[in-house]
Amino acid sequence: MNPLVAVVLIGVVMVVSVYLVAVIDTAVETRVSGGRGYARAWLAPISRAARLALQRRTVTERPDAEAWVLGPALLGGLAAVALTSIPFAPGVDVADIPAGIVLFGAALLQVMVAVVLHGWGANSVFPLLGAFRMAAVGLSMGIPFSLVLITTAIPAESLSVGAIIASQEGVWNVLRQPIGLPVYLITALGFSFWGPLQLPDGADLAGGTSAEISGTALLVWRIARASILVSLAAMGAAAFLGGYLGPWLPGWLWMIVKTMGLAALMIWSGHRIARARMESVVLLGWTVLLPVALVDVFVSGALTL
Repeated sequence: MNPLVAVVLIGVVMVVSVYLVAVIDTAVETRVSGGRGYARAWLAPISRAARLALQRRTVTERPDAEAWVLGPALLGGLAAVALTSIPFAPGVDVADIPAGIVLFGAALLQVMVAVVLHGWGANSVFPLLGAFRMAAVGLSMGIPFSLVLITTAIPAESLSVGAIIASQEGVWNVLRQPIGLPVYLITALGFSFWGPLQLPDGADLAGGTSAEISGTALLVWRIARASILVSLAAMGAAAFLGGYLGPWLPGWLWMIVKTMGLAALMIWSGHRIARARMESVVLLGWTVLLPVALVDVFVSGALTL
C-alpha cells in the first residue's frame, strides 16, 4: 500500500473508532444510571472535546517536559502501529507482514513505557504512583496476553494476522479456543487501563497519571487511551472472531461490528464491575491467568497435532 494512503487510512480508522468508543461510553453510562435521551450520546463526545480544547492547561513545578509530551504521543503511535498489522477487509491492509501478530504484541507491550513516561513527566506524587501501577499491571498481564495471542496462530500455522483470519473460515477461534478470548479481554483491559483495571488513572489517585493535566493535554491523552482500546478490540475481532469473515454483510462492515462489539463489552465492564485492588490484579495475573493461558497453549497444540 502507498505510504500516504496507509497513513490516511490509519488516521481515518483511529478518528472514527475513537469517536464511536466515546459514543458507546456515553450511551452505556446513560443506560446504567437509568437516564434517557440516548441521542445526546452522539453529540456529548464533541461537546466534551470542545470544552477540553478551550480549557487552560495546568503545569506542575519542574516537570520533565519531554517525557510528559512523549508519553501521549508514544501511546497514540503504538495504537497506530498495532492497527497496521490488522487487515480491515479482504485486500485492505497496511502491513500484513508474516510476523504481524508479533508486531502487534510488541507494540502493545510498550504501552507500559508510554504510561510510565507520562506519569514520571509530571513530577508529582499521584502520577508517579499511577506509573508504578501500570508497570505492575504490565508485568502481571504481559505473559498471559502474549500466550493467548500467539496460540491463535497455531491453527493457521502462521504468525500473519491475515492468515489467522483465513484459518477461521470454517470455525472461529473463539470456538476452537474458548478460554483464549476471556483471558485476552481481561489482559486487554489491563493494557488499555480501562474499566475495572483502570488502575494507573484510577479515581483513588485523583486521576493517577492524568491527575496533573487538563485542557488539550488531557484531551490528547484520552484520545490515545481510547485508540489503544480500539486496537485491542480490533485484534480480538481478528484473532478470535474471524475478523472480516461473515455472511451477507461486506467484510469491512463485519470488522466494524465485531470490533465495536468487543469494545462495547470492555466499556460496559467499566460501568458494571468495581475497580479491582492492585494486589488482587497482580495475584490474578500470576496465579490464574498465566496457568490458564498455558493450558490454552497446550490444549490448542494437542488438538492441532
